[in-house]
Amino acid sequence: MPEILPKNETLAFKVLTNLTFWVLIAIVCGALLGHYDPETAVGMKLIGDWFIKIIKVFIAPIIFLTIILGISGMGDLRKVGRIGIKSLIYFEIVTTFALAIGVAVALIIKPGKIDKTNLSVQDASRYTSAKADFSWLQFFLDNLTLQVLVAAIILGIALNYHSKRQQVVDVLYVWSKFVFRMLKFVMYLAPLGAFGGMAFTVGKFGLDTLIPLGKLMLTMYITMGLFLFLVLGSILRYYNVRILDFLGYIKAELLLVLGTSSSESALPNLMEKLEKMGCSKSVVGLVVPTGYSFNLDGTSIYLSMAVIFLAQLYDVHLTFAEILTVIGLLMVTSKGAAGVTGSGFIVLASTLTAINKIPVEGLAFLLGVDKFMSEARAITNFIGNGVAAIVISKNEGEFSSVGPEDIG
Repeated sequence: MPEILPKNETLAFKVLTNLTFWVLIAIVCGALLGHYDPETAVGMKLIGDWFIKIIKVFIAPIIFLTIILGISGMGDLRKVGRIGIKSLIYFEIVTTFALAIGVAVALIIKPGKIDKTNLSVQDASRYTSAKADFSWLQFFLDNLTLQVLVAAIILGIALNYHSKRQQVVDVLYVWSKFVFRMLKFVMYLAPLGAFGGMAFTVGKFGLDTLIPLGKLMLTMYITMGLFLFLVLGSILRYYNVRILDFLGYIKAELLLVLGTSSSESALPNLMEKLEKMGCSKSVVGLVVPTGYSFNLDGTSIYLSMAVIFLAQLYDVHLTFAEILTVIGLLMVTSKGAAGVTGSGFIVLASTLTAINKIPVEGLAFLLGVDKFMSEARAITNFIGNGVAAIVISKNEGEFSSVGPEDIG
C-alpha cells in the first residue's frame, strides 16, 4: 500500500519549521493581545527591547567582517584594474540612486504618517538633537559604528596589498561564518521580538498603527517594481538587452530566490547562465560576487525607506541636511548587508544608532513585516547583480554575440 502520509507530514514539518510562519503567528497574537488586553500588552515591550539589545551586539562585528571581506574579495586591485574600478563606480551610482528613490517615495507617500496623538512625544524627543549642535567631528567620535566602518574600509584596502592576504581572509571568513551562524540562532527569537513589539504598539497606540505597516509594504513593492523596469530596464535597453528577456532567461533562479528569501542561494546558477549568455568569465567572476556586498539595490531601497518610515512614525522631523546624512550613511552601511537572514536588520539598526535621532526601539515595530519584504529585497538584489555583469561585460567589449533572446 503506497504511503501518502509522509508527504503530508513533510509539508506540515516545513510549515511548522518555517520562521516566517511563526513570525506571522506572533504578529497576530501580539495584535490580538494589544487589542483585547492593552495593559498586559504594553508590558510586553520588555521582550521586544531585549531582542533589539541582542541584535545590537552583532552590529560591530558583522559590519566589520562583511565590509573588510567585501573589499578584500576584490583581490589585487592593481590586477583587476579598470574592470574593478568600473564595477565599483557602477555599484555606487546605482545603489545611491536606489537609496535616493527609496527616500523620495517615502517622503511623497508618507507611509509612516499617522495621527500625532497616537505617538509618545516624550519617546521621540529623547532622540531629537538641536540642529545647531550638529558636528561631523563629534558625530564620528560619538559613534562606534562609523569608527568600525572606517577601520574596516582601511584594513580591507590594505589587506589587498598584504603578502599573506589569503591567509588573513581565510581566518576572517571563518569568523564571519561563525558570527552569521550565531546571528541565525538569534533570529530564531524573531517571533518573540515581533510579538513583543506588535503587542506593545497595538496595546499603546491601537490597531490604527497597523495601517502604516501595510502602506510601507505596498509602497516598497511598488517602488522596487518601478526600479526594476524603469531604472534597470533602461540600463539594459541602452546595451540592447530587454529586461523581460533577461527575467525570462533566469526565471528558474528567481523562483529559487523567492523560495529561500536569499539572493545568494542562486549565485552559482546565475554566474553560469551569465557566462552562457555571453558575459566574460573573468568579468562575471569579479562583478557578481563583489556585487553581493556592494550592489544591493533592493536592500538600499528598503533601508532608506525604512529610516524615513520610522522618522514619520515617531514624528521626528529630518532636515534636508539630515536626510543627506542618512543617504550618506546608508551608502556605506548598506554595503555590508549581505544576502543573509537578519543582516539587513543589523544594518538598519547600525544606521539608526549612528543617526541617534530616530528611536531604535522602532525596529521591533518593523520586525513584524521585515520577513515579508525580504523576498522583494532578495529578488531585486539578484536581478541587479545580473544586470551589473551584463553592463560591465558590454562596456569592456567582453560580451559575445550570444544573448538571452538566442538561448532557448
